Order: sequence, then C-alpha cells, then structure tokens
Amino acid sequence: MKHWIEAARLRTLPLSVSGIIVGSIYALSNPTETINTPTEVFSWKVFGFALLTTLGLQILSNFANDYGDGVKGTDNADRVGPQRAIQSGIITPEAMKKAIIITSLLTLLAAITLIYFAFGESNFAYSIFFLLLGIAAIASAIRYTVGNSAYGYKGFGDVFVFIFFGLVSTLGVNFLYSKEIDPLLTLPAISIGLLSVGVLNLNNMRDEESDRKSGKNTIVVQIGGAKAKIYHFSLIITAMLLVIIFAILSDYNFDQYLFLLAYIPLTKHLITVYKNQNPKLLDPELKKLALSTFLLSILLTVCMISLISDIIVNLFLGGR
Repeated sequence: MKHWIEAARLRTLPLSVSGIIVGSIYALSNPTETINTPTEVFSWKVFGFALLTTLGLQILSNFANDYGDGVKGTDNADRVGPQRAIQSGIITPEAMKKAIIITSLLTLLAAITLIYFAFGESNFAYSIFFLLLGIAAIASAIRYTVGNSAYGYKGFGDVFVFIFFGLVSTLGVNFLYSKEIDPLLTLPAISIGLLSVGVLNLNNMRDEESDRKSGKNTIVVQIGGAKAKIYHFSLIITAMLLVIIFAILSDYNFDQYLFLLAYIPLTKHLITVYKNQNPKLLDPELKKLALSTFLLSILLTVCMISLISDIIVNLFLGGR
C-alpha cells in the first residue's frame, strides 16, 4: 500500500482540485437568473463527485506517467527526481497496467455519477457531451506517456494540463451547477491552468537532460533551459495578473484581496527559479508551486464566500 500511495504522488493532488474548488464556490456566490438563491445552485453531491473524478484523473495520469516512462526507459539513472515505482522495481509494469485499467474504470464511474447528479434525467445533450468529455480526459491522461504516439513526448503535455486541469476543471464544474458559462470565470480558470502548466514545466526543467537523452521532446527540451525559465515566468506572472483583473472586474472590496497573500510564496518561487543553476534543486519547488496554487484557490474562494454572505443578507432583508 505504501508503494501505491507513493506512485499516486500525493503532492500533486491539491493542485488538481484547485479548479473544482474555485468553480464550485463561484457558482455558489453567483446564482443565475433562473435560480433564486445560492443554496439552490450548490450541490454537495456534485461537489463531492467532481472532486473524486478530478482526483481519479490525476492519479490515473500519475500511474500512466510512471508506466509510460518506465517501460520506455525514460525513467533511468540519469533522471534527477525521485525514483518512480517501475523504475525502482517495487511495482511491476503488469501490476501498474492493471492499476491504470482499474483507476480508469473507477474514474469513469465517478464521472457518470457526477453527470447524473448534475443533470438527472433531463438535459440529455449536456449529459452526452460531458460523458464524452470525461472519456476524452481519461484517454488523454493515459496517452500522455503511454504508447508509440504519446503526446507528452512531442511537447503537447502542457496543452493537456491547461485544458483539463484549468479550463475544464473550473468552467466545467461551474456549468454542472449553473448550466451556463460565465465569461468572467474564464480569468481564474486560465490562471489555474497556467499555474498547473507551471508545475509540469518545472518538472520538465528538472528532467531536461534525461528527457533529451531518452527522446522525450518536452517544450523544455525543444527550447532549452534558459528560454524555459522565461516561459515559466510568463506562466506564473500572467496567472497572477489575471486573478487581480478578475477581482477588479468583480468589484471586490479591499478586504476581499486576501488572495494576494498567496502571491508571497509564488514570488519567492520565481526568485528561486531565477537564481537556480542546478536542476536537482528544482524538485522541492514542485511541491511549493502546487501548494501555492492550492492556497490561492482557497483564499480566492474565501473572498467569494464573503460575497455569498452579502447575497444571503440581501435576500433576508428583501424578504423582510
């Protein structure tokens, strides 16, 4: 069990649920015209199964990454980061393949349950669309490093992370509640997507030399370490700016800028990356950036909750 928990890479899980948290609380704080109160928008069942589905996708992606890089020999003695399960021999490729199949089925089951709780027996077209989207997400999580045409070996891993752990996670879960897309929510959705890509880019910066030798042509391998730093700065800084723009457009009060506290560890992270000359020292930054993104999502939702309080007070006073 210990080895399977390590293979699941628990430090990546808080990052994966950041979009779910933001999208859910945003729906709660912004009831639609057809829904009168925040409590009519939010559903614990939708929230719970959205979390399970996203966690399943992240764990599936981690298992598939371990399997794909392991059987291809990409995870070898040249790799800088911690040893993976197949690389170290503690889990066989056959056992990991079975785990991928089981995790895929469990994730699909969670996704189907989520869709049912969100749409019930109505909105058949929405149900089919999200089912196809869920299947695409599962397939993409596996195909990142598995197979001869693995897109992670062609530099497209960043696109997958941005779409599914940024846009789909945040905007998608919000749609499950509200049945509409709010353009304003696109800003934090893009931010979370960019920060998630930043974690992947940091991982690829750490593994640049071993990936180059193994033929894994990540964006870092294609553009080189120096330009990868610039790319990394652009991801993080753009994400930070978009959240501020979101707050301004949302007419946040002064006390609702609490999320700026998350910018402290993000800024420290950028300084560390800027000064770094040894790829091995980037490994601790993976956890720091992932947790900083999670912290940002939590603080941002705390700011949204103050909006929820205002809505409830207005409804109460209006009723009186």
